[in-house]
Amino acid sequence: MRPEVDCGRFPVKRVVGEAVQVEADVFTDGHDAVVAMLFFRHESEKAWRSVPMEFRHNDHWAARFQCEKLGRYEYTVRGWADPFLTWQRDLRKRRDAGQDLSVDFLIGACLLPESTPLRGILADAARSGEERFEAAMKIAPPPPEPARVTSYERVLEVVVEPLHARFSSWYELFPRSVRGDGSHATFRDVAERLPYLADLGFDILYLPPIHPIGVTARKGKNNKVSAEPGDVGSPWAIGAKEGGHKAIHPDLGSFDDFAYLVEKAKQSNIRIALDIAFQVSPDHPYVTEHPKWFRWRPDGTVQYAENPPKKYQDIYPFEFESEEWPELFDELKSVFEFWIAKGVRVFRVDNPHTKPFAFWEWCITELRRQHPDVVFLSEAFTRPRVMHRLAKLGFSQSYTYFTWRNAKQELVEYFTELSQHPSREYFRPNVWPNTPDILHEFLQKNGRPAFISRVVLAATL
Repeated sequence: MRPEVDCGRFPVKRVVGEAVQVEADVFTDGHDAVVAMLFFRHESEKAWRSVPMEFRHNDHWAARFQCEKLGRYEYTVRGWADPFLTWQRDLRKRRDAGQDLSVDFLIGACLLPESTPLRGILADAARSGEERFEAAMKIAPPPPEPARVTSYERVLEVVVEPLHARFSSWYELFPRSVRGDGSHATFRDVAERLPYLADLGFDILYLPPIHPIGVTARKGKNNKVSAEPGDVGSPWAIGAKEGGHKAIHPDLGSFDDFAYLVEKAKQSNIRIALDIAFQVSPDHPYVTEHPKWFRWRPDGTVQYAENPPKKYQDIYPFEFESEEWPELFDELKSVFEFWIAKGVRVFRVDNPHTKPFAFWEWCITELRRQHPDVVFLSEAFTRPRVMHRLAKLGFSQSYTYFTWRNAKQELVEYFTELSQHPSREYFRPNVWPNTPDILHEFLQKNGRPAFISRVVLAATL
């Protein structure tokens, strides 16, 4: 069957209103007529709906169904060899060849239940051959005996998401920098920029972490290891005395201010996307409240984040192999639930490839049971198989290698893969020209024309 991801291990993806074109090779031994039916249902439905599949060529069949609402659909194919259809097909051939059909009419009558209205006409030798033939062609085949039906070896799934999971235009800004005069801005300052962003055509405003920022080992400006007085630190060093992942940096405003921003964005047809980074500063409440969620070194200190030779002393990663991993899983899922309750439905997830695959599959699946409109973007400029695995596990969109594809042939090859490879059933690219910490050499050296070309390519490819 197609579409099918890893023998049905993972679902394919669609958005509301899209169709799933299902194809299957359905055949049997011998020359009997074959019937193929597509069965499908939404997860909220108990009864299956069915669509006859159309024979294409060489035992290949096709049919489609519409994804009418969010959530998950199941689909499968059933096939059987149909004795009555075989009889009708062969009867037509014998008639066209001018053969005697008297015995064949009786054979057909024996294939039908006694309650079939036209059965008596087939068995009535007193009627003309033409009348009996016309009756034979009008009769619908009786339902197959269950023992004759072969179902595909597993039921497949499709996850149906909102339209902006397939395509959306993201604008990123640091809310504290919106004023542009060096003073710390607020959510209400960001709200004033929304009409400008809408005029540009963006439909998602992405905010890096908005939580309190740690003080311990805070990094300074321009990659300085230590901060000077007044340095605000990295937003990704999450957590301070004011709280952690469920708190807002006090200089950005209150939860009422955040609600105001979400509502104003909605009025401009813009969705707010939040950055979810599952890591903490040394000052995060988790460090003292749940010490087993971190890796402790022999000298009694917590292992900070490293990507040798790079060191991130202001960030502690979680220890997902802790004996308390179930509690950690539940708490991290609750972070998403907290912000969903605040009106956020789009999340950009920081470095998901450094967290367990099993966590993402469980977390995203569980969240979508209650909130099928939630969209997740996987930030992972990583190895292709890892990027693709994250997409299979449930991420709606994925970062790509677009930033590093600059020559014509590179772009042709890459977007041919993205649009025509079987991975198109589950891997949705989001082509960011650059990020706050990645500025490709092409953009560094080629000036404004390079930025213009990359924006046009990102918007249209």
